[in-house]
Amino acid sequence: MSHATPATRALDTARQPYRLHDYAYDPAAANIGRHAAAALGADPARMFKTLMVALDGKPACAILPVDHELSLKKFAAALGGKHATMLPAADAERITGYRIGGISPFGRRKAVPVALDASALPHATLLCNGGQRGLMIEVVPQVVVEMLSAIVAPIAADA
Repeated sequence: MSHATPATRALDTARQPYRLHDYAYDPAAANIGRHAAAALGADPARMFKTLMVALDGKPACAILPVDHELSLKKFAAALGGKHATMLPAADAERITGYRIGGISPFGRRKAVPVALDASALPHATLLCNGGQRGLMIEVVPQVVVEMLSAIVAPIAADA
């Protein structure tokens, strides 16, 4: 598997430290994020998913632990919007340049507003998608905040 992705190139360009982790991607897994966490022996609370959302009709990005669901209401409020819905998969792929199951918060084709779940900050590092299925990037949460100008807020449904 090639590790050169737009996500790794963005981190390299920004001179941000990161570690890569490969795992055997299983498209049939009931929960891809939990599958990735188990495959890597990582706590699911440190494994973060990247979801593309339509916020007041414009694309935005939510980053939250794989073992939580997104609260669209909390997400919209965090970014100062009124209405949020999940983007259709085809739109998410077109906007990010990544395939579903491989969407990274880094190196997207188009910069969009980002909200990072507040549960990320207590962790020394978190894992998020590296830009292709079966590749995870481990970074300190502050890298996500700084590189993406992310708003930190409780956006999980059960937070």
